Amino acid sequence: MQTWTCGAIGFVHSPFSEAHQVPRGLGAKHEEEGILEVLPEFEAGLRDVEGFSHLYVLWVFDRSQGYELVGTPPCDTQPHGVFASRSPRRPNPIGLTVVRLLGREDNRLRVRGVDMLDGTPILDIKPYLTGVPESELKRGWLAEAEARLEAEGRRQAPASML
Repeated sequence: MQTWTCGAIGFVHSPFSEAHQVPRGLGAKHEEEGILEVLPEFEAGLRDVEGFSHLYVLWVFDRSQGYELVGTPPCDTQPHGVFASRSPRRPNPIGLTVVRLLGREDNRLRVRGVDMLDGTPILDIKPYLTGVPESELKRGWLAEAEARLEAEGRRQAPASML
C-alpha cells in the first residue's frame, strides 16, 4: 500500500463525546450543531466559504482501531463490503460528512449535521456541489434494507441493532 501523510487543518467541536451518542442506522437524523475550528494558519482558506449552504467535511476516525473489509451494519442483517458502507473500521479511516453552514466567525464555522466526535481532526473542507440529478441517484443495499423495515412497519432498525 502506498502511503502519504496528512495533517489536521482543524478540529470538530461536537456534542458527542462517545461513538454510541451519534445517531446511526436507517432514518437517523443528523441535526446537531457543532463548530468546525480551522487552525489559524489555514484561516485564509475560508475566504468566500459563506456563499455556500452546505460543505463536505473530510475527517479522520481517529478513535477507530483496525479495519474489517466485510461486515454487517447495524441497520441490516446482511454483510456488505466496507466500501459500500459508512463503517469507521476502514483501511484508511477517513470520514465524509455533509453539513449545513450556519455561519462563520473568523476561523470557526458553525454548522448543523455533525456526526463526528468532539475533537475529531479535520482533513479538508470543500463546498458541496453536485451535478447528479436526484432521479439518477441510487441507494444500493440501503434501499432494500429500508424497504424490508417499511414492510415490517418500522422506519428504523430496533435499538438492539444500532
